[in-house]
Amino acid sequence: MSSLEKPDLVTTNVKWRWPSVHPEGRKFVVIALAVAALFWWVIDWDWLGYLAAGLTIWTAAFFRDPVRTTPATEGLIVAPADGLVTMITNVPPPPELQGEDGLPADPVVRVSIFMSVFDVHINRTPIAGTIIKLVYIAGKFLNADLDKASEDNERQHILVEGPDGTRIAFTQIAGLVARRIVPWVKPGDRVVPGQRIGLIRFGSRVDVYLPVGTSSQVLLGQRTIAGETIVARIGVSELIEGLAQ
Repeated sequence: MSSLEKPDLVTTNVKWRWPSVHPEGRKFVVIALAVAALFWWVIDWDWLGYLAAGLTIWTAAFFRDPVRTTPATEGLIVAPADGLVTMITNVPPPPELQGEDGLPADPVVRVSIFMSVFDVHINRTPIAGTIIKLVYIAGKFLNADLDKASEDNERQHILVEGPDGTRIAFTQIAGLVARRIVPWVKPGDRVVPGQRIGLIRFGSRVDVYLPVGTSSQVLLGQRTIAGETIVARIGVSELIEGLAQ
């Protein structure tokens, strides 16, 4: 090929498709459908039937499980949740994850992503590696948008160690409406970037603790997509600015 010739551009087509409903939520959809049918055809309360039908659609949407395309470049930390970046702060890692078999007690950057009841609630791992800790803590059900929710609410800490030894923690936090954190991984499991690791039922928050010397690549008020949005690059610390418009 001549130096002036351009290589052929490889193209593919990707078609949009309806997201499937995760098996974890199908029983709730069936229950909502049964309630709608009861109101419509058994009791003949049409107005409640319409409300129940709306609830059925919302339930199916809540448990939707869209396909995500995760960047596979080394050193990337991807968002563990869909939602709004509501806090970026320097704090020590959770006490339950500190120690020789966990993380140092030094403050690190914590990025908090708030999930409303309209967001996808399936959470994904921010890096590839091995699950080395999974700690569940019973607690309250305060508004997940509050800073103290990280310490007071029902939550589950997950610590992942990458192939290079980098350890990243993230925490699933229950909120006002959320009443159950459902894990799909356990210590010792190997995960790939963006792999589904669990969900939180009905509104919540996920905190991700970046490694020392790593800063956030997302901004307050930005929306993230689990498994796709790049939250940070390991070892990269730089100031980024944004404009709300």
